[in-house]
Amino acid sequence: MQGRTELLLKIAPGLFVLIWSTGWISARYAAPYADPLTFLSLRYACAGFILASLAIAMGAIWPRGKAAGHAAISGVLLHALYLGGVWWAIARGLPAGISGLIAAVQPILTALLAPLVLGERISPRHWAGIGLGFVGIVLVLWPKLAGLSGAALAQQIEPLAVNVLGMVAVTAGTFYQKKYVQTGDLRTITTLQYAGAFAVTLPLAVLTEPMRIEWNTIMVLNLGWAVFALSIGAIGLLLLLIRRGAVSRAAALIYLVPPSVALEAYLLFGETMSALQVAGMIITAFGVALAVKR
Repeated sequence: MQGRTELLLKIAPGLFVLIWSTGWISARYAAPYADPLTFLSLRYACAGFILASLAIAMGAIWPRGKAAGHAAISGVLLHALYLGGVWWAIARGLPAGISGLIAAVQPILTALLAPLVLGERISPRHWAGIGLGFVGIVLVLWPKLAGLSGAALAQQIEPLAVNVLGMVAVTAGTFYQKKYVQTGDLRTITTLQYAGAFAVTLPLAVLTEPMRIEWNTIMVLNLGWAVFALSIGAIGLLLLLIRRGAVSRAAALIYLVPPSVALEAYLLFGETMSALQVAGMIITAFGVALAVKR
């Protein structure tokens, strides 16, 4: 059992990035058939139900009192506010390149706050990795950023602000998870997280959306992937990484998501990929290697 745990910890970072990056692809497939907050509400409900059933069937221990409340609050920060903000902003027209650049600020913000909030030591090598990672992300996203004007961004102030708030929420959620949800069965913890996220997201969907869902094969397959791969698989890996390591190293993995999304969009949707983007991917990978190395 110990050997399996060690193996999982070794492959968890790469597996997390690979799965988590498909969240943007999932959002793209879902957009024509469902409103963003409505889709996320359904995703949280399905994931929570599956995990709760699994936890009950296997006799997992449920957190009580403050521990249950901490799990629900972390779910609001990590899921309802972060994913809800990103999906809502993109649905309102915020360019994906801008959204990706905002996400790239999270490792920097995490590294700045980690010494103050958790007492983590950020080494010069770690800072060098974070800096290189950010430079690489800019190069990867440059084709999407180059055509944007100040006037176009000025018309996207509200989605831009919501996306920034989402980035701040996931940063806060990472710290909250590390500080208050360090123990407990991940199955029950994640179930309570989705209960908290659902309790916040559903009312927002009711108030702001017509709650449109068009059921077809693409929608069913996309929902299945979002529930099992993203909400259960990727989130479980993220919580494991936060629990077993420094939050600044876990956050640095986010740098690898935009390059992965660019590669997936190239393979799935035929989007172009320039030599500059490839160079950015290499720089980003090197920066992350510096940032996450113990």
